[in-house]
Amino acid sequence: MKSAVETLNPTRVRLTVEVPFEELKDSLDAAYKKINQQVTVKGFRKGKIPARVIDQRFGRGAVLEEAVNDALPKFYTNAVNEAELNVLGQPEVDITELKDNELLAFTAEVDIRPELEIPDYSGIEVEVDAVEVSDEDVEKSVEQLRERFASTSPVERAAQDGDVVTVDLEAKVDGEVLADGIANGVSYTIGSGELLDGIDEAVKGLEAGGSATFTSELKGGSAQGKEASVKVDVTEVKARELPELDDDFAQLASEFDTLDELKADSRKRLERMKKFDQATQAQEKVLEALLGLIEVPIPEKLLEDEIRTRKHNLEHHQLGQMGLDLAKYLEIQGKTEEEFDAETKEQAEKGIKTQFVLDELVNKEKLNVSQEELTEHLMRRAQSSGMSPDQFAQAVVEGGQVPMLVGEVARGKALAVVVEAATVKDSNGEVVDLEDEEEAEAAEAVVAEAEGTEVKAEEAPKTEG
Repeated sequence: MKSAVETLNPTRVRLTVEVPFEELKDSLDAAYKKINQQVTVKGFRKGKIPARVIDQRFGRGAVLEEAVNDALPKFYTNAVNEAELNVLGQPEVDITELKDNELLAFTAEVDIRPELEIPDYSGIEVEVDAVEVSDEDVEKSVEQLRERFASTSPVERAAQDGDVVTVDLEAKVDGEVLADGIANGVSYTIGSGELLDGIDEAVKGLEAGGSATFTSELKGGSAQGKEASVKVDVTEVKARELPELDDDFAQLASEFDTLDELKADSRKRLERMKKFDQATQAQEKVLEALLGLIEVPIPEKLLEDEIRTRKHNLEHHQLGQMGLDLAKYLEIQGKTEEEFDAETKEQAEKGIKTQFVLDELVNKEKLNVSQEELTEHLMRRAQSSGMSPDQFAQAVVEGGQVPMLVGEVARGKALAVVVEAATVKDSNGEVVDLEDEEEAEAAEAVVAEAEGTEVKAEEAPKTEG
């Protein structure tokens, strides 16, 4: 086999391959064997039909087509390996010559990863928010905990903000009660915004036994998105009572004996959260600065595929779970379709650039991923997905996604290397020393967010003859 490579642009090449016919022998034998199992010829047992009879009955061309289909992926892969190409996606293959008993020649155009030169990144400087926890932050955190331990008791007065009301609902569209528009005994906290728009105004001022009617756009059900006339009957009003902020509350709501100890722990928790946010901010800003240093050409088809994947994931997964379509989502976001498309393209470009650049850094810095690092990453991903580690690990293995997770960890480590070399200062002008564990976790999260979806090198193609 002979092969040559022609560079069409920084992200695409054309392979020209010539294969002497003797190198097709194994594929020809396999073709005759396959056809033997598929056809019947009178006078011959199945699987024992001579090659000359198959040529006479079904044509040598059918055998050649089957053999070429079998051989092409192997010779394409050999040519890619010989040229040491890092290919992306499926090639476009064109058979340029097929002479029986002489020669098979074909070309294959395919996208490749661009060759990147990673510049000196030690001069990168970024500023992040300082880690500052105020007394007000602590009080707010304790107040949120207090809210969770609130109790309720029935009251004989008009409902007001913060009260918990029990209501019966009946929704009508065009004067007709919807089959799925009746709900009884619904518990609702006034002001929570967790039910229908307009219900707060309707029930405030009503006592048990009171009724009101309001108009609201339905968020789900058979008439989702339509304006409905909703009748609400209040059957009970309960006042929420908050526990006293004292040592007894601390003992009730935590493992601490005193309110001061609970507040001190809340402060520590808030500091840890803000340190993680600070680490994430540092990773994001350093990544942005790094990408700004490097010109990264992007294969056109890869970009199209990435944009299509991101749109599909948004429409059929994220929005689908929220009961929204793209049009409604854009209306809520206040964006036009053109603005959405431009934003999606920008995000896709950043995701591809991030992977290309960080993969190059992984190679340059010779970074490896240990089993322990992979396990820790898997545990974090499982937690964020709402699955148990065992369930998530099984899904990853069955989906063939282990290399994807390894890549995420490796690129996270590469970004952490750049952050380590950069100068990170907080808004007070102090140099920030990021903790290793927070830095690694934040780096992986930032990489996953930037990439959105994994860019995969495809297997060798199955082409038509």
